[in-house]
Amino acid sequence: MKQTQYLAREPDAHGFIEYPEAEHGVWNTLITRQMKVIEGRACDAFFEGLERLALPTDRIPQLDQINRVLAATTGWQVARVPALIPFQTFFELLASKRFPVATFIRTPEELDYLQEPDIFHEIFGHCPLLTNPWFAEFTHAYGKLGLAASKEQRVYLARLYWMTIEFGLLDTPQGTRIYGGGVLSSPKETVYALSDAPEHQAFDPVEAMRTPYRIDILQPVYFRLPSLKRLFDLAHEDVMGMVTQATQLGLHAPKFAPKAA
Repeated sequence: MKQTQYLAREPDAHGFIEYPEAEHGVWNTLITRQMKVIEGRACDAFFEGLERLALPTDRIPQLDQINRVLAATTGWQVARVPALIPFQTFFELLASKRFPVATFIRTPEELDYLQEPDIFHEIFGHCPLLTNPWFAEFTHAYGKLGLAASKEQRVYLARLYWMTIEFGLLDTPQGTRIYGGGVLSSPKETVYALSDAPEHQAFDPVEAMRTPYRIDILQPVYFRLPSLKRLFDLAHEDVMGMVTQATQLGLHAPKFAPKAA
C-alpha cells in the first residue's frame, strides 16, 4: 500500500469525532464552492440525495447523521476507515453494504486535489447517490464480485469502478450530467468533464474495463450511461464474464502520457 501523510480521526466513547475549527473551515470552503459548480452539471439523483442528507455547510458531518439517512433509504451505512485501505477490506465493506469513509479532511495546501479519498470526497461525492436504490444495488454487487475475484480480475473491476462510480457521466433529457463522485467532488473536473476537451463514449462495460486511467490527471475519456438504471441492470448481468472478455481483448492504448518517474 502507498503511504499517506493523513491520519483518520478517532471517535470518542460516544462515537463523536472532534475536528479542529480549521478543518471545519476547510469543509465549509469545499462544500460552498462545489455546490455552486455542480449547478446544471450534476444529475437529478445526486441533488435528490443531497437533499435527503441535508449536509451541514459550517462543519464536518458526523457519520451517524449520514447513517440514519442511508439506513432509511437503501439500508447502507458508512464505515470509518484509515486514510488508505487494502482492496480486500474495500470489497468486504461494500459486500456488507458499508461504504468506507476516511475521517480526515485535506489540508488547505491540497484544497483542489489530493490522491487519498478524504471525508469530503466520500461524503459529498458518493453518499448522495448511495440513497439511490439503483446506484446502491450496483455498489453492493460490485463489492461481492470483488470479494470473489482474483488479483488479476480485480484490476479489471477497478477500471469498471473508476469509469462508473468515480468518473461516470449520464445521458438525460437536459443533456449530459455527472454522477461520478470523483468528478463531483472536484471543481476543476466538474467543469472539464462536460466540456469538449475530453472524449465522451457511450457506456460499454467491457470497453470501460479495457480503458487505462491515471489517478492524478484530468480524465481523457468518460463513459456516459443511458440511465442510472443501467447500473442496476449491470449488477444482475455476468460481469465476471465481461472481465474474461476484456482480458482476452486486452487493454486499449492509453490516451495520456506516462507518469514521470
